[in-house]
Amino acid sequence: MALALRCLRPLPALLLRSSSAVSRGLPQAARGCPALLLEGCSLCGQQVLLSRQLATKKAKGKGQSQAKVNISAALVEDIINLEETSEDMQAVIEALKEDFSRNLNVRTSPGALDHITVVTKDGKFPLNQLGQISQKSPQLMIVNMSNFPESTAAAAKALRESGMNLNPEVDGSVIRVPVPKVTREHRESLAKLAKQSTNKSKEALRKVRSKSITQVKKFKSKVSEDTIWLLEKQIQQMADEAATEMDKLLAAKTKELLG
Repeated sequence: MALALRCLRPLPALLLRSSSAVSRGLPQAARGCPALLLEGCSLCGQQVLLSRQLATKKAKGKGQSQAKVNISAALVEDIINLEETSEDMQAVIEALKEDFSRNLNVRTSPGALDHITVVTKDGKFPLNQLGQISQKSPQLMIVNMSNFPESTAAAAKALRESGMNLNPEVDGSVIRVPVPKVTREHRESLAKLAKQSTNKSKEALRKVRSKSITQVKKFKSKVSEDTIWLLEKQIQQMADEAATEMDKLLAAKTKELLG
């Protein structure tokens, strides 16, 4: 009797509509157990298509409970590769971290100049592929453009427009780059750049999300509405978590820059 009661626990009203999906071919839980589309009764011993865990955490400012979707990527791989979606979102986060590390530091170092993009008649190149970057003193960096002297002017322009508060001086094929003083204005400028970089990364994240949801919607005529709905919710949930991580990175970077 105790076993039967565990299998027959009530379903949330939100998921009662999933019963219609049974007739459209979704795998069913063990007979008598209403755990379809849920993680369900562990005593049934049968793998189900999707799992859903009810979170007790209340939605911010709304006082409502949130449902957290947890879908097995292997069981929906014919519809979408959720692992690939996760990797694409993580790649956006890693790119933001790299940008923060290389380009947004209070103290300018030679390494911070490496990936400044120089536009030449032959295309776009990182500065460190065109010139040799070194630090002559704590207050001065040198970019030797002797290997590509024709790109000296373009390199100086890229340094000036890098957003790093640099004012390069050209002397033949050598570019002298005075290290800017760490003023409050400079710190605030870097913090604004960090915010701009985060917004660009969030835009890239939205593109990953939209691409994945578009992929899921292609299967509207082949799988149940419940499956499509849960997959879309899962993708949105992944995007929200990635955006939250970006906000934490921005907060930490802003604190570092402003001191």
